[in-house]
Amino acid sequence: MAGFRTHITVSGALGVAYGGAAVNPGGFDTSAAVLAAGLTTAGGMLPDLDSDSGVPVRELFGLAAAAVPLLLVPRMVDAGLSREAVLAALLFGYVLIRYVVADVFRRLTVHRGMYHSIPAMLVSGLVVYLAYHSPDRGVRLLLAGGVMVGFLSHLVLDEVYSVDFRGLRVKLKASAGSALKFGSSSLAATATCYALLGGLSYLAYQDLRRPPEADRPAVSPRRW
Repeated sequence: MAGFRTHITVSGALGVAYGGAAVNPGGFDTSAAVLAAGLTTAGGMLPDLDSDSGVPVRELFGLAAAAVPLLLVPRMVDAGLSREAVLAALLFGYVLIRYVVADVFRRLTVHRGMYHSIPAMLVSGLVVYLAYHSPDRGVRLLLAGGVMVGFLSHLVLDEVYSVDFRGLRVKLKASAGSALKFGSSSLAATATCYALLGGLSYLAYQDLRRPPEADRPAVSPRRW
């Protein structure tokens, strides 16, 4: 399979291209494009969360623990939370993801399991779309698309590196077909992943049905 450095290099290059396309011809603001580029880069590392190696997992959960609470900041601000409440939520979110969620994730997942799949890629995009609060749904879709592009690049690279081109005959390694998949040998893992995908899809559908004005706060958020 491709190494960690290869994945981040490719997803970083895709992030630059994705962010550039968001500005021109996409017409998005530069700030939104930069955020989308960053999420594309991070998305290329996400499938390594189920890695057997300790270093990628530790680094990735550290990144997730910092990034996920930050994505929720617009929602907290629009809800009128005080500065202290937002900071407390950020701290709590970091500790929860960095230690509790990371430990549970390591216990429940196996390398190249259901987290290395197309449904997991869709789940990652839906999580970003639902977590980031903005009256501009185009921006939310842009960010969700970015993380999925990065995620997909990881899966494709793993499949490419599972083919042995050395010698006169092309050979498939044992890992072939374990990344770009829609199900795994574990029925429980597959069912759980699809249940999560279904629940998030329903929430996204309900969100898309709401008029855009519903995303705007009824009163101005408390000044910081």
